Amino acid sequence: MNIAEYLFAVYSITSFAFGACVASFLNVCIWRLPREESVVSPPSHCPKCNKPIKWYNNIPVFSWIILRGRCADCKESISPRYMIVEFMGGMLFLLAYFQFAIPFFFKSYPLLGLMPIASVFTMMVEWLVIAGLILGSFIDLDHYYLPDRVTLGGMILGVPLSFLVPELQGCTDGVDALIWSVSGMAGGFLFLWILGIVASKCFKKEAMGFGDVKLLGAVGAFFGPVAALMTIIVSAFVGSIVGVALIARGKTKLGGYTAIPYGPFIAIGVLVWMYWGNPIVSWYLSFFAAK
Repeated sequence: MNIAEYLFAVYSITSFAFGACVASFLNVCIWRLPREESVVSPPSHCPKCNKPIKWYNNIPVFSWIILRGRCADCKESISPRYMIVEFMGGMLFLLAYFQFAIPFFFKSYPLLGLMPIASVFTMMVEWLVIAGLILGSFIDLDHYYLPDRVTLGGMILGVPLSFLVPELQGCTDGVDALIWSVSGMAGGFLFLWILGIVASKCFKKEAMGFGDVKLLGAVGAFFGPVAALMTIIVSAFVGSIVGVALIARGKTKLGGYTAIPYGPFIAIGVLVWMYWGNPIVSWYLSFFAAK
């Protein structure tokens, strides 16, 4: 194994570990924020016996597996979702690293094992977005709402971060990226807001929460109008598959109305954009170029 391969392995493990640690903290936020509890105090504790969890029993992913999903003190079962969230965070952070590292690692910077600084900053912002998506999605699944920390926070942060890291918008100039960010935020917000109004009139009840509208605005702020459009398409496609599956399992009826949190579908659409958006758009445009 040469130095480049060694560093690639080290950075990959570090990316996964960092993502799992962030997701471990997000588990605390997912539980406590809807209950208006502090995410700092008290420290992590068993939800059954309330005893503090020792640091060596709080290692993301591995502790749950080693303890076989049970508390080290009271032996009561602990939901596997804690481990799933941690593993998900680690894998998504790792995929974001691969996205930028693989094209450059062995070609452009084989000795130092470094990526271009612009790619590093873009990856770090994507990590921030991933953390927000995990937090918002699981709160939405449990409580049917998206916290303003994720939605409004994303709209507020997306614009200046696009200016500072124009690669988020596929630009090299900060001013151009700022324009794309603002237009993406406004376009995503207004489109889903109008769509929600139309759908609510059709179903004669609220069809979409305002948190979903703000979340799509945040997507546009971070990645631009094309990303917002693709997010809508992918989320609608995935949502329709879930709807058909619910009908097939008898959970709802064709033409009926069942409340389903839409935030996780938006999150899936954002992830598709982050990892494969540009190749998909290029593939789609190639059909028009061929004609």
